[in-house]
Amino acid sequence: MNRLFVAGVVLTLVGIVGYAIGTSVAYLGRSASVTAVMVGLTVAAVGHATPTEDTP
Repeated sequence: MNRLFVAGVVLTLVGIVGYAIGTSVAYLGRSASVTAVMVGLTVAAVGHATPTEDTP
């Protein structure tokens, strides 16, 4: 597996858990959990992308 893809998936899962906790308990960094989900999905998509034929 691609390390970038795995990092994106882990970041997404951490963000989802943080968001779920933030729905019941108010804490300072709960807005960062939404950012973690967005960034995690982006990193996972980039890590999962196949290179084009032009790439050596």
